[in-house]
Amino acid sequence: MDSVDLEVLRSAVAWRRAGHGVTLATVVETWGSAPRPVGAMLAIRHDGMVSGSVSGGCVEDDMIAKLTGASAPTAPQQLIYGVTREQAERFGLPCGGRLAIVVEPVTEAGLAMLEQLVAASDRRELTVRTLDMRTGAVTLSPGTRDSVLRFDGEVLQTVHGPLWRLLIIGAGQLSRYLAEMARTLDYRVTVCDPREEYVFGWDVPGVELVRTMPDDTVLAMELDGRSAVVALTHDPKLDDMALLEALKSPAFYVGALGSRSNNEKRRRRLAGFDLSETEIARLYGPVGLAIGSRTPPEIAVSILAEMTAVRRGALIPGSGVRALPEREPVSAGAACS
Repeated sequence: MDSVDLEVLRSAVAWRRAGHGVTLATVVETWGSAPRPVGAMLAIRHDGMVSGSVSGGCVEDDMIAKLTGASAPTAPQQLIYGVTREQAERFGLPCGGRLAIVVEPVTEAGLAMLEQLVAASDRRELTVRTLDMRTGAVTLSPGTRDSVLRFDGEVLQTVHGPLWRLLIIGAGQLSRYLAEMARTLDYRVTVCDPREEYVFGWDVPGVELVRTMPDDTVLAMELDGRSAVVALTHDPKLDDMALLEALKSPAFYVGALGSRSNNEKRRRRLAGFDLSETEIARLYGPVGLAIGSRTPPEIAVSILAEMTAVRRGALIPGSGVRALPEREPVSAGAACS
């Protein structure tokens, strides 16, 4: 769940506490180009006010008309848009596109669950919310890194909290900007630096600081396909230790700061260890997109831009290849972004 959808939940809670009727909507399937991913949320107050988006404006007006006032739903139901060419054109969806949305009234019991869910998300806890479409009952349970959105027509399971992780090696000035910006993109950020002189005074809120050796930290984190590692110390003894383990992991992005020549030297050093050519080729170095960045905040922007491109499977400028394979149409059962 991203921060936009967390704000949707906050709005739903605030409106319901104030005595308003609220309907919560969740995207459970898309086909074709979709402005919002599976898992995107929208809260509709029964007087027509909205928070969030499920289609970037394509179907929201129709949903407001259907789900407010006397038409407000009293039980969970599914709405499907874009089944026919005519409907797709009417709602501005791609020709033949499809958008499936589950809508549910926020009951008193549901409000209590939303309050717990928001609190858990604020604590950076991963939580699974399960909705029974037949009864409207909602339950919460701890999530895992394998938890994904699922919908089978009877039960909707959504995942909330920090699905993505970023490990930064080094606690320098650039790391501060990168950590702060990454948190706004819903990464759970860990900074690793065993050097006393760098960790003194580290005070970035919401970011975990560890002082273990970088290779031990990488192994302890058990990186998965939703993890990224960025080495920023300029010290081969620290950066290379982390890269040796990170490049063997399933992490979707592994990058290192430094010039092209320094990164070529780094690749030659790495080749002397138990890394294959394919593993070494996974290294993004120099780290970040070439946007002419010079200051630490600009460099942080370029790093996160490249991470986002890789995560989304977008074309990396100048690379000639996609960072990830072209994705299949997203449907229920796929991981939330």
